[in-house]
Amino acid sequence: MITIEEVNEMLNDLADEIPQELYKDLNGGISLDERLVLSPAARSNDLYIVGEYHRGGFQGRRISIHYGSLMKAFPNCDYEELRYELRRILRHEFRHHVESLAGNKDLEVEDAIFIQNYLNRQDS
Repeated sequence: MITIEEVNEMLNDLADEIPQELYKDLNGGISLDERLVLSPAARSNDLYIVGEYHRGGFQGRRISIHYGSLMKAFPNCDYEELRYELRRILRHEFRHHVESLAGNKDLEVEDAIFIQNYLNRQDS
């Protein structure tokens, strides 16, 4: 199993790939926590929130990555596979950030469609 320290190092490296311009107003930065976060939409304890973008509040605009959820969602990944998934997740959350700054909600719509498709599969 890949440790939280290894994931944190991976996340730092991947964050360095993101152009500095995209960090504008991301005043809460990027954090990695130990939590396992089950999606409120989960029907069979099988849908995890691995990353979240927060638009503000007392901690500011920020990105949170949840190590426990990452390990649960990708239990059999080796280091490189997990790095690939983490890169994808981080870029997804940065897209939320950039779209939020622009007043765009395209990714929020895509995420809602993903959840609806998940719920439809559960009902089948």
